[in-house]
Amino acid sequence: MARIIALDVGDVRIGVAVSDPTGTIAQPLEVYKRVGWGPDSRYVQELCSRYETDQVLLGLPLNMDGTRGFQVEKAMAFGQVLEKAGLTVFYQDERMTTVTAERVLIGGSVRREDRRQYVDKLAAAVILEQYLASR
Repeated sequence: MARIIALDVGDVRIGVAVSDPTGTIAQPLEVYKRVGWGPDSRYVQELCSRYETDQVLLGLPLNMDGTRGFQVEKAMAFGQVLEKAGLTVFYQDERMTTVTAERVLIGGSVRREDRRQYVDKLAAAVILEQYLASR
C-alpha cells in the first residue's frame, strides 16, 4: 500500500490531503495557491516525492445530475499533465464535498473569515475519505 495525495482543484486554490502509509486514514494537509500548470504540476510532484508516492487522487466536480461540465474537463486536463509527469492519477466524484467541509467547520465553530483557509484542504480530505471507503 502507498500513500495517496488527494487534490480538490479549483481555479484559484488546490486543497491537499494525504493518506497514511496504509491507505486507511485521510488527513487534510494544506491549501496551495495556484500559479500556472507548470508550477502547479511541479508542486504536486514535490508533494509526491515528500510523501514517497506516485498516486494522486483528483476530485471530479460533476454536475448534480452526474453530467460532466467545464470544470470536470479542467480537472481531467490537469490530471493528464500529472500523468505526463509520471504520476498515477485516479478520479473521485466530489459532489457535495465542499458543503460537507463547510458544515464540519461551522460545527467546529470556525469563524466565517477563517473558513477559507481550511475548507479546500478539508474538502480534499473528504474526497480522499470517500475514495478510501469505496476501495
